[in-house]
Amino acid sequence: MRHENLLSLENCVLLVVDIQEAFAPHIFEMDRVVQRSGIMIEAAQLLQIPIIVTEQYPRGLKRTVEPLREILGDCQYHEKLTFSCCQDPAICQALQSVNRTQVLLVGIEAHVCISQTAHDLLTMGLQPFIAADAVSSREKSDFEIALQRASQAGVILTTTEAAIMEMTFSSEHPAFRQLSKLIK
Repeated sequence: MRHENLLSLENCVLLVVDIQEAFAPHIFEMDRVVQRSGIMIEAAQLLQIPIIVTEQYPRGLKRTVEPLREILGDCQYHEKLTFSCCQDPAICQALQSVNRTQVLLVGIEAHVCISQTAHDLLTMGLQPFIAADAVSSREKSDFEIALQRASQAGVILTTTEAAIMEMTFSSEHPAFRQLSKLIK
């Protein structure tokens, strides 16, 4: 038995939200967001966790940043105009189709798309987790307040390393060595 607030391989889906080129020069610690999101994506691939990727109005805000597109490879990108991923019917359907109860969020912006998505996931009866080291906003204060607000609402805050270790829960996991190298 494991506590319900711990991520599990069987229940988790990774939601990569709007880490796009047009945002890159303006986001507080964007390099950290890309690096930590990249680690989380690679870990999800190794652990065979479903990954859903969104892009906010890519015609105007461009595509997902190149380093993450390389890691993601040939995946489906869900274009959206809504801030909350849960308010877009195709993304909502993608979330429902993977039949997972835990949604791990990485991306931008913490106080807009991440926050609204996390709150809507709670309304849908799903358990949102935010990898705090893999999200940000343009302003540091927006990022910090978004995390506080999410936590107060019942969203579980974590980090990429903690999430990976929770899902493997033992150094005996077959992918542990590869995951350990990713983290370091």
